[in-house]
Amino acid sequence: MSHHDDHGPDSTSEGAEPAPRPATGDEHPAVSDVPAGTESEQGEDDPRGEEILEFWETARVRAGEGKVGVVTGFGVSATVPPPAWSFGDNPALADGLLTAVLSGDKTATSSSRWEYGDDVPLPQVGELSIILDGDGHPRALIRTTSVEVVPFDQVTADFAAAEGEDDRTLESWRAGHRRYFTRVLVGHEFREDMPVVCERFELRFPRQR
Repeated sequence: MSHHDDHGPDSTSEGAEPAPRPATGDEHPAVSDVPAGTESEQGEDDPRGEEILEFWETARVRAGEGKVGVVTGFGVSATVPPPAWSFGDNPALADGLLTAVLSGDKTATSSSRWEYGDDVPLPQVGELSIILDGDGHPRALIRTTSVEVVPFDQVTADFAAAEGEDDRTLESWRAGHRRYFTRVLVGHEFREDMPVVCERFELRFPRQR
């Protein structure tokens, strides 16, 4: 994370559903990914979907995503929320990484290039995501600002620090992500030169105080 609203074909068009983000890097949408949908699709029959819709209504206005709609009226793409997912592969990790995002310590995330394919395109600059906590509740809105694919052993110290984990050093990043990729990769074995998707993002809502 595809997990975002503009991966692949126009996923914000009426009737379309965004592809899920792969369960890689420090994310695990396979557990908590919630495809965006219309209120009629996810309203009363899906309490979590309704909660995400309500969060999106607030977040898009507070983040300035609704300014154009005030003048022109909102189309389907403005009212359908972006994909929702959580960091990590367990609730505790999801909550810890979310806290780092909300504090401003975490402004980047990484995933294995191998987990993307025809049905899950790479993240794109400008796309939005709703971040869930460990219990699946929407807590933050982020926007992707850059995407780069590099070998694992060429990830930079600057990027490792931007991920905001452990002591924020490149050494701890490599140790932690080596363990993570070894644990979650399916159909591939970890290699020091494996391709890693390095994605940076900005927190759009809530604003830091």
